[in-house]
Amino acid sequence: MDEREFDELYTASFARLTGQLYAMIGDRDEAQECVQEAFVRAWSHRRKLDRTQYPEAWVRTTAYRLAVSRWRRTTLSRRPADRAVGASAQVPPPSEAHVALVAALRQLPEAQRQALVLHHLADLSVHDVAHEVGVPEGTVKARLSRGRAALAALLSDEPNGLEEGATHA
Repeated sequence: MDEREFDELYTASFARLTGQLYAMIGDRDEAQECVQEAFVRAWSHRRKLDRTQYPEAWVRTTAYRLAVSRWRRTTLSRRPADRAVGASAQVPPPSEAHVALVAALRQLPEAQRQALVLHHLADLSVHDVAHEVGVPEGTVKARLSRGRAALAALLSDEPNGLEEGATHA
């Protein structure tokens, strides 16, 4: 992969990958940092990416692994993640629906959340999701089914625990 091809990959996929990782981990700043670091690593592995069919998947997987590693380090050391000092870029606030979706996704088990994000937000097929996370397709289908059901319950407008027709005094 030459410099022009790499620039095209970055331009075409940075925002999309950041959005996907944000949906998986629930922290937009952390998602941006991890995707940026993944692209730095991708640059040093560009010859490998040239042979890879899906360089965007390589960057997404690397960014996700970076996020998990950072989370583990932060949790184990009980200190906040390292942050660069400086002004943050102006990013438009996410919509209420997006915030609700991310909040609901954060309540799901990690495996279900990852399957839902890769399939629905990254538009990967069940086969591609299974290949990327290293599990059988049936496992991905089960995670998607359970995840959708859990999301539907979490995003429902109906308050939990109230039966239809019940009244409060």
